[in-house]
Amino acid sequence: MGSWHAARREIALSQELVSRHRWDDVKAVLLHEMAHQVAHEGLRATAETDHGAAFQRACGWLRADPAAAANYRPLSERLRQGDPLDTRDRIVVKVRKLMALAESSNANEATAAMRKAYELIARHNLELIQKGAAQTYVSIFIGTPCLRHFREAYHLALLLQDFYFVQGVWIQAWVLDKGKMGRVLEISGTRKNVQIAEYVHGAVSRYIDSAWTDYRRQKGLNRYRKTDFAVGIIEGFKSTLHMAAQCIRTNLPSDLPVATADPALKGYVDRRYRRVRAFSRQGPGHDPRVFADGTETGKKLVIAKGITQKGCAGDLRLEFKPTAGEN
Repeated sequence: MGSWHAARREIALSQELVSRHRWDDVKAVLLHEMAHQVAHEGLRATAETDHGAAFQRACGWLRADPAAAANYRPLSERLRQGDPLDTRDRIVVKVRKLMALAESSNANEATAAMRKAYELIARHNLELIQKGAAQTYVSIFIGTPCLRHFREAYHLALLLQDFYFVQGVWIQAWVLDKGKMGRVLEISGTRKNVQIAEYVHGAVSRYIDSAWTDYRRQKGLNRYRKTDFAVGIIEGFKSTLHMAAQCIRTNLPSDLPVATADPALKGYVDRRYRRVRAFSRQGPGHDPRVFADGTETGKKLVIAKGITQKGCAGDLRLEFKPTAGEN
């Protein structure tokens, strides 16, 4: 993937890495090799092993992944392949059963099952946060780096952050087809929560595209109205999740106060990005009728197959399916 050549004072990245992998994967390998350079030239650790104390120190400074070495498999690949899940895990078994019900042709049953599955995942995370259980966090890009993102991209990022136990930061990333730096959403969280959030992002995005194609065919609207429709869908789906969150608050044990943020995750993101600023984007005026139609469409969104079997093990898969009567 990459290498540091001390004699030539040169960092080399493989053509396969640069041409076939995502910017965050390329960046991870580059930072790893830069840490080797810092250890060798900055800390004068010429007598140490390649991944000795000086290298680990340099990784801390650069926020580099010590594991991004020659046989490194990019995080995006490892997350998509999934980790083996313990089939005896009580949470996994229950969520699998609920997501099987979310495939039901009965709209009410499917929606109720999806809500219960979300409640189970959320309650489990809240309990871990309150207990202060040690967690390992990862970060990954979701979506595509662009010079400009439409308003719905920011609304979807907030939905993930508000309901799926991840924290998002819009960071600079290379836009290959434009030859310029743009922005992309990076989410951070536990490995499983990042997997879930990434699949929700993809499922909602596909649902928006599919629903908009049908809606636009009937109405003959332009691209800006798609943003109104998409934001409506996200807000409609958010209302479903909000009801599930309210149920969690009602049913949690009295000695387990509800936490909406993971302080350890916040600390991880603060260390990763020392300076983060908030910003807002104002778009052109929206069409309230299109927004309202999108909201009603979003309320029909059901995330199915939250955890499905894959061979003998399992992995996380989130897909969308319309409720009965929808195309």
